[in-house]
Amino acid sequence: LRWVVACAGGGEAGGRIVGKGGVPHDMAIFQRTIDLNVTGSFNTLRLTASAMSTNLADPDGERGAAVLVTSGAGFEGQIGQAAYSATKAALAGMTLPLAREFAAFGIRVMSIAPGIFHTPMVGGMTPEVQASLASQIPFPKRLGQAEEYARLVESIFTIPMLNGETIR
Repeated sequence: LRWVVACAGGGEAGGRIVGKGGVPHDMAIFQRTIDLNVTGSFNTLRLTASAMSTNLADPDGERGAAVLVTSGAGFEGQIGQAAYSATKAALAGMTLPLAREFAAFGIRVMSIAPGIFHTPMVGGMTPEVQASLASQIPFPKRLGQAEEYARLVESIFTIPMLNGETIR
Protein backbone atom coordinates (compact mmCIF):
# COMPACT_ATOMS: atom_id res chain seq x y z
CA LEU A 1 0.00 0.00 0.00
CA ARG A 2 1.68 3.20 -1.19
CA TRP A 3 -1.20 5.56 -1.96
CA VAL A 4 -4.57 6.30 -0.42
CA VAL A 5 -7.37 8.75 -1.12
CA ALA A 6 -9.59 9.38 1.89
CA CYS A 7 -12.69 10.36 -0.02
CA ALA A 8 -15.47 10.60 2.52
CA GLY A 9 -18.12 13.01 1.42
CA GLY A 10 -21.62 13.62 2.40
CA GLY A 11 -23.89 14.17 5.23
CA GLU A 12 -27.55 14.59 5.71
CA ALA A 13 -29.26 17.82 4.90
CA GLY A 14 -29.41 19.09 8.44
CA GLY A 15 -30.19 22.62 7.44
CA ARG A 16 -29.70 25.70 9.51
CA ILE A 17 -28.47 25.66 13.10
CA VAL A 18 -31.77 27.30 14.06
CA GLY A 19 -34.53 26.40 11.64
CA LYS A 20 -38.06 27.59 11.09
CA GLY A 21 -39.93 28.33 14.28
CA GLY A 22 -36.67 28.33 16.24
CA VAL A 23 -36.18 24.56 15.94
CA PRO A 24 -32.53 23.67 16.68
CA HIS A 25 -30.44 21.58 14.31
CA ASP A 26 -30.60 17.85 14.99
CA MET A 27 -27.40 16.91 16.87
CA ALA A 28 -27.60 13.32 15.64
CA ILE A 29 -27.33 14.56 12.04
CA PHE A 30 -24.35 16.74 12.99
CA GLN A 31 -22.63 13.80 14.72
CA ARG A 32 -23.20 11.48 11.73
CA THR A 33 -21.68 14.10 9.43
CA ILE A 34 -18.63 14.40 11.72
CA ASP A 35 -18.33 10.61 11.91
CA LEU A 36 -18.51 10.16 8.15
CA ASN A 37 -16.25 12.95 6.99
CA VAL A 38 -13.79 13.54 9.84
CA THR A 39 -13.67 10.34 11.86
CA GLY A 40 -13.82 8.16 8.74
CA SER A 41 -10.98 10.04 7.03
CA PHE A 42 -8.89 10.12 10.21
CA ASN A 43 -9.38 6.39 10.67
CA THR A 44 -8.43 5.72 7.06
CA LEU A 45 -5.19 7.69 7.45
CA ARG A 46 -4.42 6.17 10.83
CA LEU A 47 -4.57 2.65 9.42
CA THR A 48 -3.02 3.25 6.00
CA ALA A 49 -0.13 5.38 7.29
CA SER A 50 0.67 2.63 9.75
CA ALA A 51 0.83 0.13 6.90
CA MET A 52 2.84 2.51 4.66
CA SER A 53 5.38 3.18 7.41
CA THR A 54 6.77 -0.34 6.91
CA ASN A 55 7.18 -0.01 3.12
CA LEU A 56 10.63 0.03 1.58
CA ALA A 57 11.51 3.64 0.86
CA ASP A 58 12.07 4.86 -2.69
CA PRO A 59 15.30 6.78 -3.56
CA ASP A 60 13.83 9.99 -2.04
CA GLY A 61 12.94 8.15 1.17
CA GLU A 62 9.23 8.12 0.39
CA ARG A 63 7.11 5.24 1.61
CA GLY A 64 3.69 6.53 0.59
CA ALA A 65 1.31 9.42 0.06
CA ALA A 66 -2.22 10.26 1.10
CA VAL A 67 -4.84 12.64 -0.26
CA LEU A 68 -7.69 13.95 1.85
CA VAL A 69 -10.79 15.12 0.02
CA THR A 70 -12.05 18.35 1.52
CA SER A 71 -14.31 20.88 -0.20
CA GLY A 72 -14.62 24.49 -1.16
CA ALA A 73 -17.37 24.49 1.48
CA GLY A 74 -14.65 24.05 4.10
CA PHE A 75 -13.50 27.57 3.21
CA GLU A 76 -16.65 29.25 1.90
CA GLY A 77 -19.69 27.33 3.07
CA GLN A 78 -23.23 28.43 2.40
CA ILE A 79 -26.22 28.91 4.67
CA GLY A 80 -27.37 25.51 5.92
CA GLN A 81 -23.93 23.90 5.44
CA ALA A 82 -22.44 24.50 8.88
CA ALA A 83 -22.04 20.81 9.71
CA TYR A 84 -20.66 19.82 6.30
CA SER A 85 -18.42 22.90 6.12
CA ALA A 86 -17.04 22.24 9.59
CA THR A 87 -16.05 18.70 8.64
CA LYS A 88 -14.35 19.77 5.43
CA ALA A 89 -12.50 22.59 7.22
CA ALA A 90 -11.30 20.00 9.74
CA LEU A 91 -9.76 17.92 6.95
CA ALA A 92 -7.97 20.93 5.50
CA GLY A 93 -6.79 21.75 9.02
CA MET A 94 -5.35 18.26 9.50
CA THR A 95 -3.34 18.29 6.28
CA LEU A 96 -0.22 20.17 7.39
CA PRO A 97 0.01 18.66 10.90
CA LEU A 98 -0.31 15.16 9.42
CA ALA A 99 2.31 15.93 6.76
CA ARG A 100 4.67 17.08 9.50
CA GLU A 101 3.95 14.01 11.64
CA PHE A 102 4.21 11.51 8.79
CA ALA A 103 7.43 13.06 7.44
CA ALA A 104 9.33 10.91 9.94
CA PHE A 105 8.04 7.87 8.02
CA GLY A 106 8.47 9.29 4.52
CA ILE A 107 4.73 9.68 3.95
CA ARG A 108 3.32 12.78 2.27
CA VAL A 109 -0.17 14.21 2.91
CA MET A 110 -2.09 16.56 0.64
CA SER A 111 -5.70 17.57 0.40
CA ILE A 112 -7.90 18.67 -2.46
CA ALA A 113 -10.82 21.06 -2.11
CA PRO A 114 -12.56 20.53 -5.44
CA GLY A 115 -14.96 23.04 -6.83
CA ILE A 116 -18.24 21.99 -8.33
CA PHE A 117 -17.86 18.64 -10.06
CA HIS A 118 -20.33 16.47 -11.91
CA THR A 119 -20.87 13.87 -9.21
CA PRO A 120 -23.73 11.37 -8.95
CA MET A 121 -25.45 13.78 -6.55
CA VAL A 122 -25.15 16.66 -9.02
CA GLY A 123 -26.20 14.33 -11.85
CA GLY A 124 -29.49 13.81 -10.02
CA MET A 125 -30.20 17.54 -10.07
CA THR A 126 -32.29 19.17 -12.76
CA PRO A 127 -30.49 20.57 -15.82
CA GLU A 128 -31.46 24.05 -14.61
CA VAL A 129 -29.77 23.54 -11.23
CA GLN A 130 -26.68 22.08 -12.92
CA ALA A 131 -26.52 25.10 -15.24
CA SER A 132 -26.85 27.44 -12.27
CA LEU A 133 -23.98 25.69 -10.49
CA ALA A 134 -21.81 25.82 -13.62
CA SER A 135 -22.51 29.54 -14.01
CA GLN A 136 -20.79 30.16 -10.66
CA ILE A 137 -17.47 28.80 -11.95
CA PRO A 138 -15.08 31.52 -13.20
CA PHE A 139 -13.52 29.42 -15.98
CA PRO A 140 -14.20 27.11 -17.65
CA LYS A 141 -17.95 27.66 -17.29
CA ARG A 142 -18.79 24.00 -16.72
CA LEU A 143 -18.82 21.36 -14.03
CA GLY A 144 -15.57 19.55 -13.35
CA GLN A 145 -15.26 15.97 -14.58
CA ALA A 146 -14.13 12.92 -12.59
CA GLU A 147 -11.23 12.36 -15.00
CA GLU A 148 -9.86 15.82 -14.23
CA TYR A 149 -9.99 15.14 -10.51
CA ALA A 150 -8.28 11.78 -11.03
CA ARG A 151 -5.46 13.44 -12.99
CA LEU A 152 -4.86 15.85 -10.11
CA VAL A 153 -4.68 12.96 -7.63
CA GLU A 154 -2.26 11.15 -9.94
CA SER A 155 -0.09 14.28 -10.11
CA ILE A 156 0.00 14.52 -6.32
CA PHE A 157 1.09 10.91 -6.05
CA THR A 158 3.81 11.25 -8.68
CA ILE A 159 5.28 14.67 -7.78
CA PRO A 160 7.23 14.15 -4.56
CA MET A 161 7.57 17.86 -3.76
CA LEU A 162 3.83 18.19 -3.10
CA ASN A 163 3.26 17.90 0.63
CA GLY A 164 1.25 19.55 3.39
CA GLU A 165 -0.96 21.71 1.18
CA THR A 166 -4.59 21.98 0.19
CA ILE A 167 -5.20 22.49 -3.51
CA ARG A 168 -8.38 24.47 -4.04
